[in-house]
Amino acid sequence: MSNEAILQSGQAVSTHHHEVHEFHEHHDTFITKYVFSQDHKMIGKQFLITGMFWAVVGGLFSVIFRLQLGYPDQSFPFLETLLGHWAKGGHLNPEFYYALVTMHGTVLVFFVLTAGLSGTFANFLIPLQVGARDMASPFMNMLSYWFFFMASVVMFSSLFVQTGPASGGWTAYPPLSALGGASDGSKAGMDLWLIAMALFVVSQLLAGLNYISTILNMRTKGMSMTKLPLTVWALFFTAVLGVLSFPVLFSGFILLLFDRHAGTSFYLSDIYLANGTVLPNEGGSAILYQHLFWFLGHPEVYIILLPAMGMASEIIAVNSRKPIFGYMAMVGSLFAITILAFLVWAHHMFVTGLNPFLGSFFVLLTLLIAIPSAIKVFNWLTTLWRGNIRLTPGMMFAIGFVSLFISGGLTGIWLGNSALDIHLHDTYFVIAHFHIVMGVASFFGMFAGIYHWYPKMFGRYLNNTLGYIHFWATIIGAYCIFWPMHYEGLAGMPRRYMNYENWVSFRNFSGLNEFISVVALITFAVQILFLFNFFYSIFKGRKVREANPWKATTLEWTTPIRPGHGNWPGEIPEVHRWAYDYGKDGRDFIPQTEPVGANESTH
Repeated sequence: MSNEAILQSGQAVSTHHHEVHEFHEHHDTFITKYVFSQDHKMIGKQFLITGMFWAVVGGLFSVIFRLQLGYPDQSFPFLETLLGHWAKGGHLNPEFYYALVTMHGTVLVFFVLTAGLSGTFANFLIPLQVGARDMASPFMNMLSYWFFFMASVVMFSSLFVQTGPASGGWTAYPPLSALGGASDGSKAGMDLWLIAMALFVVSQLLAGLNYISTILNMRTKGMSMTKLPLTVWALFFTAVLGVLSFPVLFSGFILLLFDRHAGTSFYLSDIYLANGTVLPNEGGSAILYQHLFWFLGHPEVYIILLPAMGMASEIIAVNSRKPIFGYMAMVGSLFAITILAFLVWAHHMFVTGLNPFLGSFFVLLTLLIAIPSAIKVFNWLTTLWRGNIRLTPGMMFAIGFVSLFISGGLTGIWLGNSALDIHLHDTYFVIAHFHIVMGVASFFGMFAGIYHWYPKMFGRYLNNTLGYIHFWATIIGAYCIFWPMHYEGLAGMPRRYMNYENWVSFRNFSGLNEFISVVALITFAVQILFLFNFFYSIFKGRKVREANPWKATTLEWTTPIRPGHGNWPGEIPEVHRWAYDYGKDGRDFIPQTEPVGANESTH
């Protein structure tokens, strides 16, 4: 059977499914529509709101430990009220400080910037932008969310066990994570952390397989791969990265559970405990865990970044009223990043005793990944160049993403050099680098996506004034928090310590640490303003009156203002052109669904 026949038969099945669903539409209950929904748009919103909950929790953790870092000798009585015996007398317990750092990293990297970002926009946008009624498997899609929800419940419950949550760092390196007796944070909290992360990986694999299947098999008639919006390309490569790398992390976690409870020695060997006893484990290697973790850990950086890159490309083109510059170069650079992401993991391990000759290969490959990244930056800037720019809040965040990606990415060149990394490893320089290039930049991509597609999600607009306040306060705050940390790192200031007052050399940074903590508190408060804007606008925001408010070319804007389950009430539209016909032949924009005219220019 030809590909075209397969696509047409797939479309026929999908259309039939839609008609059957429409027939039973009135039987929808609150549970089937809002809780156990199989509509990709509702599942996207579930991922988004769960991710927002975790963003508040993870952000709150950072505010608490920033209070400790900014004011190490001060007492905060409200902390004892909030945290009980973990903050006796208003001072953080050192064990709990490490738990806060661990949970902050885990929650924001995995639960917010992986599930919250990809889960939201892959679910919401892929069927709408490729011209499909729903995902390839709506049921599997629903399961992916509920596995994420179960992971969230297990992870959140770990905050309330008597010995406290996991405190082995967000990377959970053994032997600290492999020995239940190593610390309180290595006991029940670590088991719950591992179980939650295993459930999370299952969620990501279910979702990733679904995204890939939908993009490859369910595109509407005329939608060739080269006519896909860059958002869909980015989400496709993100899903490929996840499907290939998450199983490796999963195996690492399972082996860690075996070491903890089954007496195995995958990561443990020749360990002497403080009481003088010697563990019977032999032959294991803690470095093996680092290889397994970072084989996911580095692709994870791009699992987080690629969706933000795709959305920034889309939003910049729409609001510059110009075609994206170098479409095929953008797709090629996404592909190159996807390949290279698998070949650079050991640059996290230059200080593990890695053979310097082998390390030089990882240095080369790490520096090579700057080339496709530079292509993307060049193309974003040339798309903006001489464009008829509309500075909507979504556009502001997309441009902010480009700024953060450039400034944060440049410091990666330092860390990719093994000789420099030996000095900078595990210092505040590393924190500054990855928070700017991955953390804050991806948050900006996420915010850009929310502001841009909110009218399609909820049929209402967010408040623009609050959006502009949110943007300026967040970008200024982010740079004020993380840029000074580069200087602390260059001075050798190690991360994950709760008090630096005992070091004469680091005591000089006490004023800077206080400044960072104050700005962090203000920046977190501004995010509460965004949350108010988000939830208030769902019910009271200005209503969307036209189906295509941004005058965009892509398919999602051809659906009704509030599309039902099935997206298009009639036939799925046919695609005739690429996704970026802006400013062509005297016209502001030409939708993808409009046939190419006989006298139309080819440029």
